[in-house]
Amino acid sequence: MKLFITRDTKSPVYLDAVRIRRQVFVEEQHVPTEIEIDAYEALCVHFVLYDDETDAALATARLLPGKENENLITLQRMAVLKEYRGNGYGRKVMEAIEKFAAQNRFPEIVLHAQLTAKDFYTKMGYIPFGDEFEEAGIRHISMKRQIQICAETD
Repeated sequence: MKLFITRDTKSPVYLDAVRIRRQVFVEEQHVPTEIEIDAYEALCVHFVLYDDETDAALATARLLPGKENENLITLQRMAVLKEYRGNGYGRKVMEAIEKFAAQNRFPEIVLHAQLTAKDFYTKMGYIPFGDEFEEAGIRHISMKRQIQICAETD
């Protein structure tokens, strides 16, 4: 597996992220496109996991730095293509995101988990907080995890 990160909304990596998100959120879950692709795209860091052998894009997520406060990073749009679920690809993306957060000195990651994904995030060390709510017609819960900041190296 290889993982690429981009902030460039014209890059092939970003376009692969959008393709995965459209397939998972818009086509499978019927989230309106105008909610799925939003005004924050250019502010986010986009992660895409690829298969080494086929170069197929398998999973994606994005991070929005500082949306709720400058010390937080918000994980959004976590998606694994249906045919690749259950293979640990979501975990690989999450590990890369947590490493990125640690290296960039974000002490906490916050996310809105679909209730169907709550157990996945709990296993990754995320803790639910607040009440359940509906977003794009889907039940969610807010979750967060403290991140061990990487020591500075000179």
